Amino acid sequence: MALLLEMFTYPFILRAFIVGILVSLCAALLGVPLVLKRYSMIGDGLSHVSFGALAIAMACGWAPLPVSIPVVVVAALCLLRITERSPLGADAAIAVTSASALALGILVTSLTTGMTTDVDSYMFGSILAMDRADVALSVGLSVSVLVLYLLFYHRLFSITFDESFAQATGVKVGLYNTLLSVLTALTIVLGMRMMGAMLISSLVIFPALTAMRLKKSFRGVVLLAGVLSVVCFCLGLTGSYLLSTPVGATVVLVNLTAFLFACIFSRISRR
Repeated sequence: MALLLEMFTYPFILRAFIVGILVSLCAALLGVPLVLKRYSMIGDGLSHVSFGALAIAMACGWAPLPVSIPVVVVAALCLLRITERSPLGADAAIAVTSASALALGILVTSLTTGMTTDVDSYMFGSILAMDRADVALSVGLSVSVLVLYLLFYHRLFSITFDESFAQATGVKVGLYNTLLSVLTALTIVLGMRMMGAMLISSLVIFPALTAMRLKKSFRGVVLLAGVLSVVCFCLGLTGSYLLSTPVGATVVLVNLTAFLFACIFSRISRR
């Protein structure tokens, strides 16, 4: 208990909780339509694009977040267009983008700053990576993502299950697919500082998959995914502090544990 109370006396821990809870919630809510639309690995692809942008920003001495946000948003829109108009499938387009951006980031880093501690924190996450300016930007953008998601919830629901029917009823499918891509890009960039490029996609995938094992309705899955994501992040961050383990990896393992328990519970309840 003394260690837990001591934990909240550190400003960087408080910043991590604030940003982590908001980003986890955004990622979980967006993860449900992404998983159902079979775009679950887009988080992995966009995180690698963000790493490439961050590597270039660091090499040029620019602020990382303001550079990476527009680059990742453009990459998300390009992936959307490729999957809609190209014979390449969504998984192939994401794989090509992911590998290319990661290779570019590693190459730029090796030719300039080298694999320093800063680069390692972008790859695997670090709660020490965020300063007050990053927190302010992250909170503002996370709140914007949540507000837009809630405002267009019903439209996102309609394009998730049947785009053809949604278009026939007057829903602008292209517009809302674009909105989903942009919101995902923002969430990935904001969460990458803490979770790292290698692990941020877990915040998109695990809560949605876990909730789908326990709930059947779209709304139930969305609500449960949001709750699970926030709880798992808080447990992961607390465990990381108590055990002196990396935050990103600890959060992922907590999410994995929740998913395995949900699978077991679902199988038992069916019997």
